[in-house]
Amino acid sequence: MKKIGLLFITLMVNQLQAHGDAHDEEDFIVQKFGDLGNVEFSTSCNKDQQTTMNTALALYHHMMYKQAEINFQSIIKKQPDCAIAYWGYAMTLFHPLWPDTISDESLLLGEEAIKKALNLSNSSKRENLYINATAKYYKDWQKTKDKDRIIAWEQGQKLIYEKYPNDVNAAAIYALSHIATASMSDSNLIHQKQAGKILYELYKVAPLNPGVIHYTIHAYDSNLLARKAIVAARAYDKIAPDVPHALHMPSHIFVRLGMWKDVVSWNIRSAKAALNYPTNGATSMHYLHALDYLVYAYLQLGEYEKVQLVIDELQSHHDYQDVFPATYAMAAIPARQVLEQKQWLIAKQLKPKQPQYLSWDRYPQVQAITYFTKGLGAARSGDLGVANQNINILNELYEKTLKFSPNYWAKLIDAQRQTIQAWITFSNGNTELAINQLIHAADLEDSLDKNPVTPAAVLPSRELLGDMFVMNNDFKNALLAYKTTLAINPNRLNSLNGLDFCKTKLDKMK
Repeated sequence: MKKIGLLFITLMVNQLQAHGDAHDEEDFIVQKFGDLGNVEFSTSCNKDQQTTMNTALALYHHMMYKQAEINFQSIIKKQPDCAIAYWGYAMTLFHPLWPDTISDESLLLGEEAIKKALNLSNSSKRENLYINATAKYYKDWQKTKDKDRIIAWEQGQKLIYEKYPNDVNAAAIYALSHIATASMSDSNLIHQKQAGKILYELYKVAPLNPGVIHYTIHAYDSNLLARKAIVAARAYDKIAPDVPHALHMPSHIFVRLGMWKDVVSWNIRSAKAALNYPTNGATSMHYLHALDYLVYAYLQLGEYEKVQLVIDELQSHHDYQDVFPATYAMAAIPARQVLEQKQWLIAKQLKPKQPQYLSWDRYPQVQAITYFTKGLGAARSGDLGVANQNINILNELYEKTLKFSPNYWAKLIDAQRQTIQAWITFSNGNTELAINQLIHAADLEDSLDKNPVTPAAVLPSRELLGDMFVMNNDFKNALLAYKTTLAINPNRLNSLNGLDFCKTKLDKMK
């Protein structure tokens, strides 16, 4: 056995001990998940590791990163000279399409793993290209921005794709990297369309590969392209009927199309499956992520009692995995419940940072959800002093968010605080200024597509603009605001109700 870097082996042993014996974990995962789809990833490693290698990469494609990590660790433990296993392990540590941030510890682990892979001499030319591509992501991470390193990784993946065009997994991962480098400001979705074309061709030859299905859904996760992914969405559970994320992902497309019953049924299954896969003893973030989408769908169906049942169940599964998607869901779910039902007095009393054991201070953009809810509730119920207090807190959270996400999350917080200010202005009797303020907030919010972590804006500013027009008896402009909201968020219940109300009023005025 060749000597492994001291830092890497120390951290690796700690992780293996945290999970228990890797071999037992691997057997447990394979047995519990059952079908994962069809992944064939030939390597230079021992033939008796091939099944585990395929399982690990399949889990990676499903974005079940922690489970994939355990399987790659198992290969490393049994065959320390298997270079491509270190590549796979390093790949599980950063999540290109997720809104979380890779930790310094994970960056150190990934860097050491890639160094080990590069120093081993038994890998093929093809495997070396995979390793070199991921090495580009970890190179100089202390002084190079994450975004720039992902672009470098994408270029490495493109080289594999071009040199080995028949390698399905290389093409799928290149498509993933191409989606990850898409500009949030590109309204033409050029990267997404290009990735979609690659994946469409892959689907013809590898319809059971989970990367092909999964990344197709991500490529078309937009209002403009969502209908292109319906076939992939409907197919996903057939290749992985027990994988929580596979059961959730189709709802990214169904939400875009306002297909609420589909969103409900898929996320009930996803949440149930997620409970079978705790992470380090904590309830998986996949459970909460599914519940956020489920609650949103129930609210659009007007099934408010079921929303409360979901929240009651949610409270019975503490502790939760302390990561961004889980924290986001814990803030968004109670906010959605009160805002969608226009329970303004309850909204202003919402408690921040619940549950307290989650790392809220790491996510100022998530904290903003609660203070937006409280501020809007206060403004809409006439408590303008409290509304202003919450704007002041949002101002602080905005400044913190500017440091790491000036072009997305900070802009959303800006739209939130402008929305509250518009309602304060409206309550003070300056209707014209209030409408202009809310138009500006809605324009800002609508200029940003939703992040995959959320089914939709916590409460669309454009819909609130419609409400303000209604309160000013301007039913024509209210109608336009609701129609615009529905173009972005099809079949939203409150906008549909507002639309019908305005049509009735306008018909009576004829």
